[in-house]
Amino acid sequence: MDPYENPFAPGAGTPPPELAGRDAILDMARISFVRAVKGRSARSMMLLGLRGVGKTVLLNEIGNIARAENMLVSQIEAPENATLSTLLYPELRRVMRSLSGVEAARQIASRGLGALRSFAAIFKIDVGGVEVGVEAAEPGLADSGDLQHDLPDLFTIIGEGAKAAGKGWVLLIDEVQYLSEKDLSALIVSLHRMSQRGLPVVMVGAGLPQVAKLAGEAKSYAERLFQYPAVGPLDETAAKLAVRKPVEEEGETIDDAALDAIFERTKGYPFFLQEWGSASWDVAPGPGITLADVERSYSETLARLDVGFFRVRYDRLTRAEIQFVMAMAKLGDGPYPITGIAKEMGRDQSSLGPARANIISKGMIYSTDHGYLDFSVPLFAEYLRRQQQ
Repeated sequence: MDPYENPFAPGAGTPPPELAGRDAILDMARISFVRAVKGRSARSMMLLGLRGVGKTVLLNEIGNIARAENMLVSQIEAPENATLSTLLYPELRRVMRSLSGVEAARQIASRGLGALRSFAAIFKIDVGGVEVGVEAAEPGLADSGDLQHDLPDLFTIIGEGAKAAGKGWVLLIDEVQYLSEKDLSALIVSLHRMSQRGLPVVMVGAGLPQVAKLAGEAKSYAERLFQYPAVGPLDETAAKLAVRKPVEEEGETIDDAALDAIFERTKGYPFFLQEWGSASWDVAPGPGITLADVERSYSETLARLDVGFFRVRYDRLTRAEIQFVMAMAKLGDGPYPITGIAKEMGRDQSSLGPARANIISKGMIYSTDHGYLDFSVPLFAEYLRRQQQ
């Protein structure tokens, strides 16, 4: 069929043509935003899930919902080895400048911009390649150099300004697991302050499953501060809808048997559904997509996934780390007992600590329970086993 009309969108964070199976999470976010603007208690959220389940897509859609509900929106991604102060500064400045244009919030925002300049100076933040240096506009406000003390000051100013303007503020953070414990702790303290003061500030974060544990280790009350909706593979109904509806909206059809095959092998993971749906469309002569088309496109789908989804993650691993994950894959599908991994490698369990820690820090594996690990990338074990053939 015509590749120019292919409706599927297999990309990193690319919105799918049909965002199926996520209504409960989107409704949860909408309720928090409406409550925040109304001055009622609103809990922040942490979206937890593996790679390729659509967390970034959900964050983007949640941002759209927030704007529709009169929220100011800031969105950042936490890359490895970046500080939260550096990531947040431009967004805090943008929000304060936006609030300064509202008469009711102008004085608060002006005070906030002064405090933000002090904050940038004390944390040595570069603006346009030039390090900010300035006398504290209001001594004692966001200028201690301790993020856990200074960030709540800035959040409070934004919260007060947003409240005066009849708005709210939502901070969207992707890849939360890459924040340092110190930065995550400061963020949680800031949100706790907002909750205590009833200010319309909400955060929606997204990260790998270990984020809930990391948040709890940073601050014990994080469990009560956040909702932790799981973002997993789609169930059969939602997965089939995610493939069938885009096809039908282009005036084509797809056989039930074809949908059965796609769901069975992708296990409902959204990125894989998009990849296989796209490949099936491209190979199908039409009219419609048949089981034969889906089967014929399977090898192309695997090739695309191996090169574009799995390989880029595999290439980040050192030789020792590759030996570790290969040993995991040889044990079948996870979760994997660390004792079993050590036995497969012929190593003492205590000697695996450095490799294990490095692979976790790269976001490739995570601890599912005490003494157990699993891959953060769906179907990665199958990919590794293919490399051994």
